[in-house]
Amino acid sequence: MSLPLVFHPDYSPPLPAGHRFPMLKYRLLHEHLRETLPEARYHTPEDAGLDCIALAHERSYIERFLAGALSPREERQLGLPWSEALVRRTLRAVGGSLLTAELALHHGLACNLAGGTHHAHWAHPAGFCVFNDLAVMARTLQARGEASRILILDCDVHQGDGTARILAEEPELITVSLHGADNFPFDKACSDWDLPLASGTGDAEYLRQLDGLLSYLLALYQPDLVLYDGGVDVHAEDALGKLALSDAGIAARDWHVFEQCLGRDIPVACVIGGGYHPDHARLARRHAILEHTAMQAWRAFGLS
Repeated sequence: MSLPLVFHPDYSPPLPAGHRFPMLKYRLLHEHLRETLPEARYHTPEDAGLDCIALAHERSYIERFLAGALSPREERQLGLPWSEALVRRTLRAVGGSLLTAELALHHGLACNLAGGTHHAHWAHPAGFCVFNDLAVMARTLQARGEASRILILDCDVHQGDGTARILAEEPELITVSLHGADNFPFDKACSDWDLPLASGTGDAEYLRQLDGLLSYLLALYQPDLVLYDGGVDVHAEDALGKLALSDAGIAARDWHVFEQCLGRDIPVACVIGGGYHPDHARLARRHAILEHTAMQAWRAFGLS
């Protein structure tokens, strides 16, 4: 038995040449991990059910997206061209996050090789995000009675504004966001706990802030599950980030999360979040830091 990873080829649908979103990174990440973590257990997700998605999104919005009937304003907010392949990708990726959460509850730790679509709101898309998989996971698990108190730890460089707004009235679904203070979205939401970081924040200060926050919040809430968005757009080389973490800093960040959670017997479900770089293969390797660190934690904590 080894670390569960979740992937489907639908995660990387084609985009027009030159599009700024690095959709290819999901396929390249899977290929890289097949070579470098051959002992991992790979799981294939089904599409997310519409009833699950409707726990976090307005039905009419879901139907408009599925039918290719988004308004021009919504299409601009999304930033991705609609296609049937994008619909398949969206449903499959949310289904992958749901499967990841189930696997984490069963085994202690699991990773989706996509996910982290935290800008999607109740009734509209935003920032390359159609449906908010973090909110869907949290509400679905709660509705099924599989977890009562869930902490969403969002370490993407951009604030998880959609997640915060969707779950604003849910006291047992705790939203936590560490993000660049001077980055998108510029109209910030109010998470349960926000930690805005100054542009240029590097490894040492980031890790100091994260460690203190985790120690406090995990003891305070004692969640049944942590949903972890391990975005790599905090990296100094990221095209859309303004922080200054190194590869080693990202690995240390991920390790701090796993050590603090697993050391308290709190399972962790991971999604990869954002990361932007013109060299998609290099970007995929950077995203793979999450899975490699998860494998180290899997072994260190004797999970099975």
